[in-house]
Amino acid sequence: MDTQDRSPHSEKRRVLVVDDSAMVRQAMLAILGRDPRFTVSIAADALIALRKIGQERPHVVITDLEMPRMDGLTFLKTIMRECPIPVVVCSALATRGAEQALRALEEGAVAIIAKPKLGVRDFLQDSAVMLLDTVWNAAQAKLRPRVSARVTPRINADAILPVVRKSHKAGPFQKIIAVGASTGGTEALRDFLSVMPVDCPPIVIVQHMPEVFTRAFAERLDRECTIRIAEARDGERLQSGQALIAPGNLHTLIERSGTGLAVKVVEGPLISRHRPSVDALFRSVANSAGANAVGVIMTGMGNDGAQGLWEMKQAGAVTIAQDKATCVVFGMPQEAIIKGAVDFVLPLDQIAPRALELALSLEKAHL
Repeated sequence: MDTQDRSPHSEKRRVLVVDDSAMVRQAMLAILGRDPRFTVSIAADALIALRKIGQERPHVVITDLEMPRMDGLTFLKTIMRECPIPVVVCSALATRGAEQALRALEEGAVAIIAKPKLGVRDFLQDSAVMLLDTVWNAAQAKLRPRVSARVTPRINADAILPVVRKSHKAGPFQKIIAVGASTGGTEALRDFLSVMPVDCPPIVIVQHMPEVFTRAFAERLDRECTIRIAEARDGERLQSGQALIAPGNLHTLIERSGTGLAVKVVEGPLISRHRPSVDALFRSVANSAGANAVGVIMTGMGNDGAQGLWEMKQAGAVTIAQDKATCVVFGMPQEAIIKGAVDFVLPLDQIAPRALELALSLEKAHL
């Protein structure tokens, strides 16, 4: 089910684009302006933007981080303190930009998008689709309390791997925890991973995030958590005490490697409007691990992961969804619950202990 409201009678979402680059402002106006769900205004710096926010409150702010007169992080903190609004960070694909963007997520931003490298004519259709979805998702976000456009068809995981109809019964094979998240997921994943012990089963994660940012996100989590955390690499074997983050703009799959499991990183079309896709990861886990897996779906807009989690459950895996009260956006977990793909609905702080308990029960059942 497409959860996007495209009714012509629904209220348009006001989007304010803040960037000192005229080219970026033009690109954003052209892409967002062709979608009837949005009305778009622009500001060349944060001080102008604050005046505009005072005159008419937008539903979403898209902001650069490096700007004259007031930098983007200071602007974000001001918004979160004085008039909380969902903020999407638009940052360059560079290491320094990635670090600043991750800081912005910690300060309350709901998502990151990559700044267009070229003019709007060269802005790839896939990137435009993901930009529109990200801004729409941000408009629905529930901020954590702190001290007609053309519809691109949804492509499912059949585009990159088939369903293996034979269920893999639990046996002497490696166990795995597979996790999918989107809007609000960076903070949820930090909470989830920070309590994982050094002997936990391998964890593989899809967090909707652009390329470069996924590596910086993994490196930051690795510094903060007890277990090892890294961006997934093609051919890498899964190991206990390690979590792998799917690289941005590529699909991450899991496949059998002897009695263990290994990562396969592949190119491909948008699956369920995303790349990397939770559906693609979950299907590969259903195919390769079957009942040796625990599947977890966390906060996020849309339905990516619902079909894949259902396939995991059909293959014998145990499945968990984050509850509404602790989600920034309840879309992805809700779609999985509606589909009948979920065994347990839990608040965020209970997900990691239950996932570990379930993985341990898989081990004990086959000793």
